[in-house]
Amino acid sequence: MEAPTIFAKLKQNYTPQFFLDRHDPFYVLISTVLSQRTRDEVTQVATRRLFKHYDTPEDFAAADAEAIENLIKDVGFYRMKAPRVIQIASILLEKYGGEVPEDMDLLLELPGVGRKTANCVLAYAFSKDVIAVDTHVHRISNRLGIVDTSNPDQTEIALQAVLPEDMWRDVNELLVSFGKEICRPISPKCGVCPIEDMCAKLYLKKSD
Repeated sequence: MEAPTIFAKLKQNYTPQFFLDRHDPFYVLISTVLSQRTRDEVTQVATRRLFKHYDTPEDFAAADAEAIENLIKDVGFYRMKAPRVIQIASILLEKYGGEVPEDMDLLLELPGVGRKTANCVLAYAFSKDVIAVDTHVHRISNRLGIVDTSNPDQTEIALQAVLPEDMWRDVNELLVSFGKEICRPISPKCGVCPIEDMCAKLYLKKSD
């Protein structure tokens, strides 16, 4: 089954919806850094709490790491992330006039920013056609047989090769929703899956 057909069918069942409240670049960048190894629901609450106290790169750069720790303590690795977001804000002020760069290579130079985080910023803050590959996207793309890859970076490249650009930005949101509700890592709900007939036969045999 061709990948565009699979994603078109998913889009009939799920409305792409980013988990953040705001789409300004700095908010998306900081919240996506906080989201690493943390559930979206937890990230959302922590981000709202954090931005009630600090809102601009200037605010963050002048903040105390311990104060930020107390505001984001629900997210994974919060003690590491607190000084990291301060460092990011400081770099943005020093190198980019407080603006988030609209460039993959420049984003990757920021501490704690990998391709998934950078792609989220480009997609949701700058409306770029990119594919943000997290654990859901990597796992489900391989489970369905859309790609055959061993890491998220390979998955990003492989998906770009089989999907038209106008579908790229929806991939993350669709597969995250699908992965939480149906195509779960353990005990997927294959019996109610809207694309069960499109799933890789190898996986269906393993799950019988």
